Amino acid sequence: MTSQLDPVAALLIGFLGAGHCIAMCGGVAAAFSMAIPQTQRRWQWLYLLSYNAGRIASYALAGALVGGVFAGLADISLGKQGLLWLRGLAGIMMILLGLYLARWWNGLLALERLGNGLWRHIKPLAGRFVPFRHPLAALPFGMIWGWLPCGLVYSALTWSAVSGGAAQGALVMALFGLGTLPTLLALGGLAGSLRHWLNHSGFRRFSGILLICYGLFSLYQAGLLLS
Repeated sequence: MTSQLDPVAALLIGFLGAGHCIAMCGGVAAAFSMAIPQTQRRWQWLYLLSYNAGRIASYALAGALVGGVFAGLADISLGKQGLLWLRGLAGIMMILLGLYLARWWNGLLALERLGNGLWRHIKPLAGRFVPFRHPLAALPFGMIWGWLPCGLVYSALTWSAVSGGAAQGALVMALFGLGTLPTLLALGGLAGSLRHWLNHSGFRRFSGILLICYGLFSLYQAGLLLS
């Protein structure tokens, strides 16, 4: 059931969603920068790596939960047909994400709002770790911010749902996190020119078209197997 292209899809979503990351995480980057002591600015890259390791760990945990739950449901009741329908849903989510990244349709914002209730309870926990006393303090800070409501993350999670198990789901989301890493490092101040390039309208449209094509291909695959 698991397509070998799923890891590629996860990396694509992460990297090509750069424009969305910049819009969503700009405030996080500002808060992160202020949390680093002035005397530790020369070690900023260590804080960034620690923060992003925590963020990616949260993505992997979410992927493991989603992948494990849906694999269990498939064994009990959904069966092959159910997973194929889920794969079709993952393709639709990819198309919607592509439309959003290209700024042709903003309907994905409604999905992000679904997670706001839970986020209001999780977000205050991040304040316990700032200001950072050492680079490792940025690790739990990143793990908390990894649960920020995000349509990009939710789109990637649909691929975890059809991955076939908890371990596969964790791998999909870990690769998604790695795909976002260049953008989040750029937001952290390590590559201002990269940040400008990733948020360019041409790159956003190219990313959107590529993701839409991948989503259509996934729908085509699911349709062939269902017929």
